[in-house]
Amino acid sequence: MSFDEEWASARAAATANVGMQLNHADGGSSSGVGAADYKVTSPDLKAVGNEAQELYHWFETDAFHAGAQTDSASTSLDADGFSTGSALWTAWDTWRTQSETLLSACAHIHNHLEDTVISHANHEEVLVTNFSMSMIDKHFS
Repeated sequence: MSFDEEWASARAAATANVGMQLNHADGGSSSGVGAADYKVTSPDLKAVGNEAQELYHWFETDAFHAGAQTDSASTSLDADGFSTGSALWTAWDTWRTQSETLLSACAHIHNHLEDTVISHANHEEVLVTNFSMSMIDKHFS
């Protein structure tokens, strides 16, 4: 079997196995296949957000403590004519940039998940209120 034939066969098999399942809020599904198997709760989101915040604070404290020493060492090595001075500075600059990126990502994760928990709670409150109002309206109609 040639590569093209094998590729066509693999694509056909993959296309044949593609399907879509939409899960309803009650756990059932329109296709009758089954209930949703993935659920994330507010405490789960909050825990992940808290871990991201802890990592942020820990890393913020420890990531940059060698900066001043690295700067003086690289300057001293450069002054003495060693090319490792600029290489040391480049390594430090790369570390600093990547550390700042990690700190930014941790802050973003924490803030996003905290906002998600708050937004979800507010949304639930609106739904409960709307449902309660519809039940009141039903009894007065």
